Amino acid sequence: MARLTATAVKAATAPGRYGDGDGLFLTVDRRGGRSWVVRIQKDGRRRDFGLGGADKVSLKLARERAALLRSQVEAGIDPVAERRKAAGIPTFREAAALVHAEHKGGWKNGKHRAQWLATLDAYAFPAFGDVSVGLVDAPAVRDALAAIWLKKPETARRLRQRIRAVIDWAVAKGYRDGPLAMAIIDKALPRQRERVKHHKSLPYAELPAFMAELRSRETMGRLALEAVILTAARSGEVRLATWPELDLEARTWTIPAERMKAGHKHVIPLSDAAVTLFDRMKPHRRVNCDLVFPGFAKGKPLSDMTLTKVIRDMGREVTAHGFRTTFRVWAAECTSYPREVAEAALAHINGDKVEAAYLRTDHLQKRRDLMSIWSKYCEGTEGVAIVSILK
Repeated sequence: MARLTATAVKAATAPGRYGDGDGLFLTVDRRGGRSWVVRIQKDGRRRDFGLGGADKVSLKLARERAALLRSQVEAGIDPVAERRKAAGIPTFREAAALVHAEHKGGWKNGKHRAQWLATLDAYAFPAFGDVSVGLVDAPAVRDALAAIWLKKPETARRLRQRIRAVIDWAVAKGYRDGPLAMAIIDKALPRQRERVKHHKSLPYAELPAFMAELRSRETMGRLALEAVILTAARSGEVRLATWPELDLEARTWTIPAERMKAGHKHVIPLSDAAVTLFDRMKPHRRVNCDLVFPGFAKGKPLSDMTLTKVIRDMGREVTAHGFRTTFRVWAAECTSYPREVAEAALAHINGDKVEAAYLRTDHLQKRRDLMSIWSKYCEGTEGVAIVSILK
């Protein structure tokens, strides 16, 4: 093969590969981009290494770089690894720590913040934690996922998401040439059986009896659980409720956006029973603590397990979150209120973006009526089984 000349390099404009010998090529793409590539083969493995753009790297310099790379490969040195090491590229473990530090401030769930690194530490770091983040490849990721893919499907899916987040971050930082081929990794993993886990809920027909039994107890946990039921709020929203959020004269509880799952402020209209409950909490207010339902530790909220224990002590295999399902099924089967009113009561966001853009209402007054009827149902008041919105 005839070697290239400086003049020939300048004249090469048609798309293609122009060889210089010893595996060195000038490549011209369809858009006219020109770059140097050297192909090196050792032990049956062939690899291409980029040497830079032809507009900045001369023919002479390209030959020198190609010769250096051939020498490194022959000596058993990985040129790419050496290049990344010299550039200060972190290991996967170090990169994961940096990603966690950058993103944890935007995560509302403290449990998620703690588990994010713990999952990687348990299943990814032992396999490739000390490998440069630029060199973590699809086979290593597939093997780490395959070890728990069927045994712990939910954990495996979270692990997949977190590995991908670290790799994508590395690409954005310039530590990698490209992302992992996740589609190929997915195809190489066995199919998981879909298992949709719903929060165990109490049938609404059993709720009046449950509430009567609940009110026979006088603990902070049982009071918080009653608030969960009467407001149809999430347990975390109730456990972290503060007195400044409550306006008992206006009969509203306004939860700020930063405490809501969807990131939008939510105003809950309070029924007579809910107002009475919050009034009963006033004597429990602690100095220098705005929490409505303070925990046992000073300045700390109740734990989610506190509410779970109340339910377990009552002999029920349901969850605190499940009472939102109880409310939603009751609203659908026992009232004539529109779906969007019941969904707004649960602070669910309208999935139809076009409809949401025009339907700019939170249905507050209709929700106030609905929550009033709900509280009466919880108390076992008769004559509220079927409610018409036309009354």
